[in-house]
Amino acid sequence: MLAEQTIEVPSWAYGNSGTRFKVFSQSGVPRDPYEKIADAAQVHRYTGAAPRVSLHIPWDRVGDFADLRRHAEDLGVAIGVINSNVFQDDDYMLGSLCHPDPAVRRKAVAHHLECLDVMRATGSGALKIWLPDGLNYPGQDDLRARQERLADALAQIYAALDPDQRILLEYKLFEPAFYAMDIPDWGTALLHCMALGEQADVVLDTGHHAPGTNIEFIVAQLLRVGRLGAFDFNSRFYADDDLMVGAADPFQLFRIMNEIVAADALRPGSGVNFMLDQCHNIEPKIPAQIRSVMNVQEATAKALLVDRAALHDAQQAGDVLGAHGVLMDAYSTDVRPLLAQVRLDKGLDPDPVAAFAASGYARRAAAERVGGGQAGWGA
Repeated sequence: MLAEQTIEVPSWAYGNSGTRFKVFSQSGVPRDPYEKIADAAQVHRYTGAAPRVSLHIPWDRVGDFADLRRHAEDLGVAIGVINSNVFQDDDYMLGSLCHPDPAVRRKAVAHHLECLDVMRATGSGALKIWLPDGLNYPGQDDLRARQERLADALAQIYAALDPDQRILLEYKLFEPAFYAMDIPDWGTALLHCMALGEQADVVLDTGHHAPGTNIEFIVAQLLRVGRLGAFDFNSRFYADDDLMVGAADPFQLFRIMNEIVAADALRPGSGVNFMLDQCHNIEPKIPAQIRSVMNVQEATAKALLVDRAALHDAQQAGDVLGAHGVLMDAYSTDVRPLLAQVRLDKGLDPDPVAAFAASGYARRAAAERVGGGQAGWGA
């Protein structure tokens, strides 16, 4: 299972990024989507577990997507999920698929249909939709009417899917809207997916919940109804912090992966796509992605070590401390030697971070690339 696990990395993680106060520039960041994919390929080269790269449209728009696909394949990776963008156009100030103006809604639908064309050219099988749509003030718009508009727009996009394509619908508690987001939670996302059909599933971003939310409960519920399409893995302390996954609460990551393993959803054919969605403001881009992949692998390895039979027996016997102890025994195990052996068996260096640092790739990129842009460069 560990040797087969794959984690998709995002193209936007390799560009300059920051907060609303400052975007920090780093040397050697990509200047175009081709160089983003080249950087992503380094993560796969040293971890052996990141064979796909998510793209963001229009950030990663190129003249020939078939050529971009060939470029990725030449580097040993594939194009993964295609992400739409309806949060950077002035027309979308009051919403996109939920906007009160039909012309704006048509524009937003057309953008998503363009993304489907990008999927066909790149070999991607999934369109991820995250909407910034929402309200800042009570009375600003009709909450129920916005849900009707959203349902209609999503139905138009869904009707254009090929049989081998699917929609991954994401939710977010708040931001950029602060009174009400139009898809604020997993229940709203699930309702829309169920109305659309079997080719629509929910994306769970680990940073998109209220403090104290039991995320593994949501994971279990979505797995139970067969609608967990993907994760966007990151860490948070306060809000949607987009830190490296496992940095803030590694025990939570373990609990999430425990539900995945318990439901046998780690299999490649389970339909659950494990993806990173992070914003590296001050840390080097490629090493941060490598570290995140390693953190997911460690949490997965610990989840695989849970003694399921002992856990079941303790649960059935009402042995509260015994059941909890089974989980804690697995979580407390140092799995780094095990993962080092998995990498050695693949012909990889057991320490991906050190191996990348020793490769000289970062130094060469800094010398060759001048004028790299922000994460949203090219929009």
